[in-house]
Amino acid sequence: MSTPQPDETPPPRKPGLLAGLRASFITGIVVIAPVGLTVWLIWTAIGWVDSFVLPFVPGPYQPERLFQRVFGPETQVNVRGLGVVVFLLFTVLVGWIAKGVIGRGLIRWAERLVERMPVVRSIYSGVKQIAETVFAQSERSFEKACLIQYPRKDIWAIGFISTETRGEVADKAETAGDLLSVFVPTTPNPTSGFLLFFPREDVIELDMSIEDAAKLVISAGLVYPNPRDPSAPPVPAAPPRAAE
Repeated sequence: MSTPQPDETPPPRKPGLLAGLRASFITGIVVIAPVGLTVWLIWTAIGWVDSFVLPFVPGPYQPERLFQRVFGPETQVNVRGLGVVVFLLFTVLVGWIAKGVIGRGLIRWAERLVERMPVVRSIYSGVKQIAETVFAQSERSFEKACLIQYPRKDIWAIGFISTETRGEVADKAETAGDLLSVFVPTTPNPTSGFLLFFPREDVIELDMSIEDAAKLVISAGLVYPNPRDPSAPPVPAAPPRAAE
């Protein structure tokens, strides 16, 4: 009889010091990068608003002047965020006035005045339409995320169902059933895309939310919305515990 040979497979090597430092560095980058980028974007946005708003504040009321008046002429303080506060207060005041009878009358008078200016009229109407679309709370928001075959069969794309197609488009489209208006966004900028009209039977509604679908589009498929990527290998089930 042949005696069984002992297992000569060497034990796995433990990661060295450099490998451990590298793993810790990458983990730190993953933790710091989102926080740092968010803080930098907020800080930059506050500075941009300040640079736009503060020039409209009278000189004696500039934050540097106020600090120098209180703490002495040698004081040098970079106060960020005061322009944002002024902008918020001014916006609230304008909105409060615009909701009144006098404010609505002034707005109608100003819009009639703008409509007489050829170039200004086009710019104002475009900016107003964008502002109403982005900020106004209305029923024109997307209904659901969907899956459609675009730009050809067997190629799938994420879309957002806006409304049922109505009017001349629905009347003249050569289809037997109803049409759905679907917005197909581009990656990584989902604010641009294509408005397409699909037969209802060609649109597959998804269970994921609009926000999750937008994350999937923006990340180019790197951020999967579900708790677990179905393409990953299955997690083995825990063995049953023995009865005591």
